[in-house]
Amino acid sequence: MKYLNRHTRRAAALVGTALCLGFAASAFAQSAAPVADDSLTFHGITLSGNVDIGVQYDNHGAPESDYHPAGTNPLVAKQNNGSITAIIPSGLGQSKITLAGKEAINDEFSGVFKLETFFNPQAGTISDALKSLTINNGVGLASQTMSADSSIAGQFFGGAAYAGISSKHYGTITFGRQTSLVADGIGAYDPMAASQAFSVIGMSGTYAGGGDTEDRRFDQSIKYMFQIKHFRAAALYKIAQLGGEAHSAVSFQAGASAANATIDLFYQSSKGAVSASSLSAAQVTALGATCPGCTLSKTLAGTISDNETYAIMGSYKIASVKLLGAYENVEYKNPNSPLAGAPGTAYNDIGGYTIPYALLNQTAYTNPKKLDVFWAGAQVAVTPKLSIWLAYYNVHQNSYATGANAGCTTAVSSGCSGDLQAFSAAAIYSFNKHFDIYTGFMASNVTNGFSSGYLFTNEIDPTAGVRLRF
Repeated sequence: MKYLNRHTRRAAALVGTALCLGFAASAFAQSAAPVADDSLTFHGITLSGNVDIGVQYDNHGAPESDYHPAGTNPLVAKQNNGSITAIIPSGLGQSKITLAGKEAINDEFSGVFKLETFFNPQAGTISDALKSLTINNGVGLASQTMSADSSIAGQFFGGAAYAGISSKHYGTITFGRQTSLVADGIGAYDPMAASQAFSVIGMSGTYAGGGDTEDRRFDQSIKYMFQIKHFRAAALYKIAQLGGEAHSAVSFQAGASAANATIDLFYQSSKGAVSASSLSAAQVTALGATCPGCTLSKTLAGTISDNETYAIMGSYKIASVKLLGAYENVEYKNPNSPLAGAPGTAYNDIGGYTIPYALLNQTAYTNPKKLDVFWAGAQVAVTPKLSIWLAYYNVHQNSYATGANAGCTTAVSSGCSGDLQAFSAAAIYSFNKHFDIYTGFMASNVTNGFSSGYLFTNEIDPTAGVRLRF
């Protein structure tokens, strides 16, 4: 926590400013009568959405991306190469347009569907994280713009695209493109509500995806959710396919609520999970020979693994304070069934992007890689309109390096043991259910193996923005 301690005064000042803004707004706000339902619903079909935009300063960041859903790297990353100030999208909540519906079939069953498009309001583009990676193909680390892998890769309905049947007594079953159960849990139990500007597990989909961010959402999936009184359960199965995110996956959830407490347990297993990355300069030079039919604007490198995740998440409410916390364990292994293709051909990743089979690393985890992920925090309702969120995150990585670096605990290799840690605070003032203003920060740092190859090992990202919901 040495780095975080150096910024204690800045953090306190920022939170204090947020409190002052919130109380000032509260003093001038007029009391209003209860608002009637003003949702945009017609014959059971509802149009809704978020437009979230703000301003962010990163002391160690990379130039902003017009395509990645987060826009910037508010979490310390290898490519962060200098200080930046930028207009950012979706700091508190993802900017999106959603069309959802529920149509009664009879007294017991209803048909349901959801279509969700993610966009970047600062640039007017459909969110496409993999395009942010291709923009950096062949670019040196110190000259790169912000980029990272994601489950959002320019799909028109990148957030969700599913339909199914819901029963009053037997639960809901849906088919299509859907979030993983672990991602659902993170959305419910993250003290920072999975915000991209203030949350490690919101900015990085690695943990919501059970090890790989592309698995935060699954195409070709079947999802079943059931609740009876205080108990709930869910299951998800991704039908095996050669292409897209993980080749196949299965996930389970079980939970319960009692009085002011909730708890949920999660398990996920992904076979042939994909982690995409930009091409190095050497890979760009050799691309014509590696994959003659591949285009630079649609081609990436990648790592394939079999991942297994266990997690326990819980919350407890005391008066106006809601405490939240979780522990997640992720293990990566070399794929039991490696992907294979003819020489010169490529694997079809999500969003129409390709990874040449020759550039698929399928032996990265001869020694299994393990992540221990912990977070805890609180959401405090200071007034009916003003909330303060606080959170601490820690990710510990074991030493999985081989050869001369086996068992290493330094930054000599990314396979050495190491830690990522972050502290976040945010203040949110809601004028009404449609309009919020917010300010806050996330301070993060990496050590030892986690910091291998990084240009800077720490970052702080003061951020302020507005969110309009309809």
